[in-house]
Order: sequence, then C-alpha cells, then structure tokens
Amino acid sequence: MPEPVLSIRDLAVHFATDDGVVKAVDGLTYDVYPGETLGIVGESGSGKSVSTMSILGLIPTPPGKIVSGEAMFQGRDLLKLSKKELRKVRGNQMAIIFQDPMTSLNPVLKIGFQLGETIKAHHPGTKDSEIKKRGIQLLSTVGIPQPERRFEQYPHEFSGGMRQRAMIAIAIANQPSLLIADEPTTALDVTIQAQILEVLKTAQDETHAATILITHDLGLIAEMADRVIVMDAGKIVELGDVRTIFAAPRHPYTIGLMESLPRLTVDEDWLRPIPGQPPSLINRPPGCPFHPRCFLSQGRVRCREEEPPLRPIATGMGPHLSACHFAEELEGATSKLAEPTVAEGVTS
Repeated sequence: MPEPVLSIRDLAVHFATDDGVVKAVDGLTYDVYPGETLGIVGESGSGKSVSTMSILGLIPTPPGKIVSGEAMFQGRDLLKLSKKELRKVRGNQMAIIFQDPMTSLNPVLKIGFQLGETIKAHHPGTKDSEIKKRGIQLLSTVGIPQPERRFEQYPHEFSGGMRQRAMIAIAIANQPSLLIADEPTTALDVTIQAQILEVLKTAQDETHAATILITHDLGLIAEMADRVIVMDAGKIVELGDVRTIFAAPRHPYTIGLMESLPRLTVDEDWLRPIPGQPPSLINRPPGCPFHPRCFLSQGRVRCREEEPPLRPIATGMGPHLSACHFAEELEGATSKLAEPTVAEGVTS
C-alpha cells in the first residue's frame, strides 16, 4: 500500500452561533492515496465541504474554529501552518474546483491573465511567453475550443460549462498532487455534466493527482470514485470501495440516499426521500444521530443510547466500515441497487 497523499485524523470543526455551537465536523478520519478518486457524499449540512475547506484554511474564523485533529500532507500538518505557508500550498501542491465558477473567476480579468496569475504566484520567474504557451495548452487540455482566442476573453464571454473547464485548467496549472472538486457539476445541465466528468478524468491523468470529489450525487460517485465516504451529521457512517458500497451498503443512511434516486428500470410515481429532518448539529440526539429517521432502529434502546463506532464489516468484498450497531441485518436487503443502470441513468 502506497503512502497516503493526505491523512486526516480526528478532525473536529465547530462554528459559534447565537443558538449554540454547531459541530459541523466531529472526529473525521480518512486517507487519500496517490492516483485515486475518493468520493465524499451526504446530504447538505453533513460536513462534506467544511471538512476540506478547514484543512485549506478557507473557513471564516470566527465563527469557525478547528477544535482538534491533524491533516498530514507531504510530511506537514496543514492545520499548523501559517496563512502565508498555506498560500504556498493552495493552488500549487493542492488545488480546489468550486461548484460556481462565476464566484471564483474575477469578472474584470481575462481568463489568460487569471491562468497566468496562478502560475506566477508559485513560479514567479516564469516568462510571459511561457505562461501564455502553458495557458493555451491547459485550455486545450480541458477541451475549450479555439484556446488561443479564448485565452484573451473574459469570463462573461464563456458559457457555464466553459467557465467550469477554465476553473479546472486553473486548478491543474501547477500540477497539484491533490485535487479537490467541490460539487463541480451542480450548476450545470445534465449534458454538460457528462462533459465535465470527462474533463476531470483528463485533468487527473494530466497531473496524476489524487482527487477528493465532494457531492450529493450518488450517480456521479458511481461514475468517478474508487472509494466512497458517506457522511451524516459531521461523521463518517460508511466507508468502502465504490463497488462494495453500491452492491452491499451496510448503513441505513446510505440505503436511504440510494432509495431516493430515480431508477430508469422501475416505473415510479414518487421518489422515496429519507423521512424526517437531519439532526441538529447543536443538540444532537443521544445514541446514533440517525436513529430518529432510521427504518432499522425500530425503537431499539441501543440505537437511542449508544453511539455506534465505525467498525469493519464482513461483506466478502473489499474493505468496508460501517457505523451501525445492526449493519449485519442489512445483508442482501438492497442488492437491486447494484444494477449498473442505476448509476448510468443518473449521470447520462
């Protein structure tokens, strides 16, 4: 097993509010390995984005605060770096693609200038001619037509899909070893989404980077990820390789997410959402945070009183962890969700 590119251990991130302390991330631990795509999936508010924003120093402080943990990257703990040291890492060894390129790109600066700015920030001695050559090459790599002309244009002259491609070009400009894609296709229509997925794969091939893909779209995870983290209430509730998670989910929350997907092979009048509301991150219920919404709990005392640890589950497939007291009872219950058409139908 190769050394991980990023190792996060016991990360906790809290936000102070007028109503109390929001425990947005609560004891997160995982590794990301070279060349792999690690998917992080969950409902809005589950802690997906906050976990990565915090290690990059991008959460507002205050009200946000990293309470504990470490994030080891290339031999250094990112949580202990100064703002100046983090700026040397961001956009260089680590890069991020946000979901809305219009809030990330400067509307009054040309795309080529913004590409060059990223390169110059970390390689100040690079000549302008070399930057232009590299910028045009990057725009071509991400599939932007007529890159020489587009290099001299402004963001408002690009379509939504082209702006996202430009953001990907900026992200990979310095050959990062870790690429973070935070809901990269949310603002795009379905046809463009498929194209952006191909661009992300090309970008990963270009840089040989590990990738963290943050999304609520299980179809996107099935298409792109090698391993999957399922998050709920700031914690990991299930972790495994993508085939194992889809073929043999062992947490009721994961099954709930899958059941809410439309399936092309079934004529359904209604989708089946997870009942109830996500738990309060200020006053979390005792025991398992998911138990008030869980079809498996059925009022069991253990679910109400004892928080389940993230533990290994024997599925006969790849390494698999679940934070459910009764995960073994789910064996074989959802094998229909492993049909390839489920994932393909969502993203095609």
